[in-house]
Amino acid sequence: MIVTTTSSFNGHEIKDYCGVVVGEAIRGANVFRDLFDQITDIVGGRSGAYEHELGKVRNKALRELEERATEKGANVVVGADFDYEVINKMLMVSTSGTAVVID
Repeated sequence: MIVTTTSSFNGHEIKDYCGVVVGEAIRGANVFRDLFDQITDIVGGRSGAYEHELGKVRNKALRELEERATEKGANVVVGADFDYEVINKMLMVSTSGTAVVID
């Protein structure tokens, strides 16, 4: 499944709009705090371990988005957007876009 932040897929015509799809992933913020307690790879204010965990949560949300698009019969998601929130000490990553069928 191709997911793009653009509103179209260059070189292909959108044949059908299948609707909005959303993917969400939530992870307890204490996981990140615990990582900080053990981090030894902080360089220039960045933590590879923290970024790796954030990437895992983002990828989970993206996989869920792709699964929901597939269930609607789409083969591409256009207009994808990511949002990051902390709610009650939990990190939530949500992504949304429009599921479409291209030629």
